[in-house]
Amino acid sequence: MSRTAPVQETMNRQQVLTKAVVNTATYIDIPKAKLAHILGVSPSTVTRLYSNSYQLSPGRKEWDFAVLLVRLFRSLDAIVGGSAGDARKWLTSENRAFAGKKPVELIESTEGLVRVVAYLDASRAVV
Repeated sequence: MSRTAPVQETMNRQQVLTKAVVNTATYIDIPKAKLAHILGVSPSTVTRLYSNSYQLSPGRKEWDFAVLLVRLFRSLDAIVGGSAGDARKWLTSENRAFAGKKPVELIESTEGLVRVVAYLDASRAVV
């Protein structure tokens, strides 16, 4: 095995997560400014994400938030059966489980993002 294999694997992971975050934000209609806030990066960094001139980096907080956002998408997508419209509607509707708050507002904070992801994961697992 060559020494470049671990470097290549890390680069592939970065590309995959970066693309997944951009696709997630597009799918659930999260504006770039809000995505920047969720990831804890600048708006210009998000613009570079979209243009594929910046990759998320493992070991940084932005990576952890990106993973959570993609988990949110995966769970929500499974629950709504792949309907982007239903996913957006769920995110922008008041929810009694969140004391009447909208999930899209909650995901702007770390605690809120974790809470929404945990709720969706638990809802998805119900049989």
